[in-house]
Amino acid sequence: MDKSVPEYEGILLIDKDAGCTSHDVVDKVRRILKIKGVGHAGTLDPLATGLLVILVGRATKVSQYLMSLDKVYEGEMKLGVETNSQDSDGEVVSELPVPEAVDADYLRGQMQSFIGDQYQTPPMFSAKKINGIPLYKLARQGQEVKREPRFINISSFELLDWNKPTAKFRLACSKGTYVRTVCHDLGKKIGCGAHMTALRRISSDKFNVADATTIEKLSQMNPSAIKKILIPVASAVPSFAL
Repeated sequence: MDKSVPEYEGILLIDKDAGCTSHDVVDKVRRILKIKGVGHAGTLDPLATGLLVILVGRATKVSQYLMSLDKVYEGEMKLGVETNSQDSDGEVVSELPVPEAVDADYLRGQMQSFIGDQYQTPPMFSAKKINGIPLYKLARQGQEVKREPRFINISSFELLDWNKPTAKFRLACSKGTYVRTVCHDLGKKIGCGAHMTALRRISSDKFNVADATTIEKLSQMNPSAIKKILIPVASAVPSFAL
């Protein structure tokens, strides 16, 4: 066998569990496949579950293109409570009653105002770096620094269920969108605050979590089975991105 040709190569769709980082998943895939050339095409917070696009072998060369693809998420937020991380992993910093006027129709109207091109300020609890230091490290030290707003697009923001004070939603957005910040900003707009309590990535462009496997299942597959679920880069990525 020609050792210059990797045994595994392509795009691997993983359904990430809550509680682990995207880097944890990459490390586990490296151990299972016994190769170093593994990366991912878009981070998921530890709290989040769902689709993580893993790149194996020379597929890592198209990471920038795959990261740029639009994403769809389903999640849950709790109105009336703000946290310092904008999700349920953080400490509560504010609690206010949810206004009586807030019902499903009112929420839908407010959510519609978030659709379109806009600038979003990254949260302090994020991996974005300032002078080489991740923001979350500064946040844990009690520091808050100026962050440059980033251009994003939200193409849809739907209410799936409203059971006061909890709203379930579906959001379609561009690269770099912090969904928990959308929840936080919606709470601010309503006047009572909010934080994200659950998040699941459903898709990244044409890649869907319904076609993904779990780390546990991957660890039990033989090499032949693993090769069958690897998506060839040439069939998944336009020629200009190769």
